[in-house]
Amino acid sequence: GLQTLEQIRIIIEQAKIPVVVDAGIGSPSDAARAMELGADAVLVNTAIALAQDPQLMAEAIAGGVEAGRKAYAAGLIPKREHASPSSPTEGISPSR
Repeated sequence: GLQTLEQIRIIIEQAKIPVVVDAGIGSPSDAARAMELGADAVLVNTAIALAQDPQLMAEAIAGGVEAGRKAYAAGLIPKREHASPSSPTEGISPSR
């Protein structure tokens, strides 16, 4: 999996050319995470080539790439150290 998320984030922020992440993409969620960070693309070989069903794995990784790109474009909220309620508590009907 992706081991150097902070380094990848720094590279993406400072790069003046497209960034393609090719190390550590072993699953669809790794591909999604790289795209969520703002990568322009991912390059995947081993995860697809060694999968029991390479066609299905390629489709799954493509789905991860698409989801990650959409999440990045939508604007991810910052991660928090602790859970914090964000739903309104006013005007909610009492439970029965």
